[in-house]
Amino acid sequence: MKRIIHIGADSAGYELKELIKEHLSDLGYTVTDHGCNSTASCHYPEFASKVSRAVQDDLDGAFGILVCGSGIGMSMCANKHVGIRAALCGDTFSARITRMHNDANVLCIGARVIGSHLALDIVDSFLGAEFEGGRHKIRVDMINELDKR
Repeated sequence: MKRIIHIGADSAGYELKELIKEHLSDLGYTVTDHGCNSTASCHYPEFASKVSRAVQDDLDGAFGILVCGSGIGMSMCANKHVGIRAALCGDTFSARITRMHNDANVLCIGARVIGSHLALDIVDSFLGAEFEGGRHKIRVDMINELDKR
């Protein structure tokens, strides 16, 4: 069974978000779009929060994907939410390894940094990888402890 994907973007990431959404739907994922809905200026923290809260609330382990101009603002905002491990990825290795070693649950992408074909490969690498557990679980547990401080 494929996980639900919560997706959001600001105006700079809107067009890439739409492309990713179509790609994921074609692959059989259920995609919930949390905005934005145009290239009109908007504020990325709003959409990072919507997606992060949806991932937090999903008991079946949904993933989030956030797109803004650089991916940096989205990742900073998403990581302010308890239990969210957001990773800004600009290559397929980072996307795969952050799932395998960090159990990342939100992928952040910079629409002004990478092209659309690479973005789709990054999404596929992220969603295609599984958390390895073992020694990595100890480290993820340590990350999660930071949420309690």
